[in-house]
Amino acid sequence: MSDGPKYRQRGYKDSERPSGERSGAPQGPREKKDGPGGRGLGAPTETAFRCAACGERQPSPEIAFDARCAKCGQPVHTCSNCMHFDTSTLWECRQTIPARIAKKRAANDCALFTAKTVQEFAKDRDRPAAKDDPRAAFAALFK
Repeated sequence: MSDGPKYRQRGYKDSERPSGERSGAPQGPREKKDGPGGRGLGAPTETAFRCAACGERQPSPEIAFDARCAKCGQPVHTCSNCMHFDTSTLWECRQTIPARIAKKRAANDCALFTAKTVQEFAKDRDRPAAKDDPRAAFAALFK
């Protein structure tokens, strides 16, 4: 059996360890990657309004009471498409409303409706894929 401490977590019997064995030494800054190999999506490029039922992009965030989605035909002026919709609040709306709206995906004439917009990120569609790119090969399997 070894003579050293059983656990090597920082702080556990540090005073008994030799100085070279302590794990509390500060580390230097990590190397940051630039370009397409780095993490993240980059900065958002535009604001868009999408249908809550199918995800289709809608032409304008100004929605008429009787508007319908061009792709799925569902009404767009609904609680589920409103930025005030929140399931954890009273009557599932962050605004003070006079009465509860029972069907959140049904068309309504709420005057407090504000379209729920999202930030979209640019895709790297301008850049051609390499012939030996493994991501392109994987994507080609499911097309």
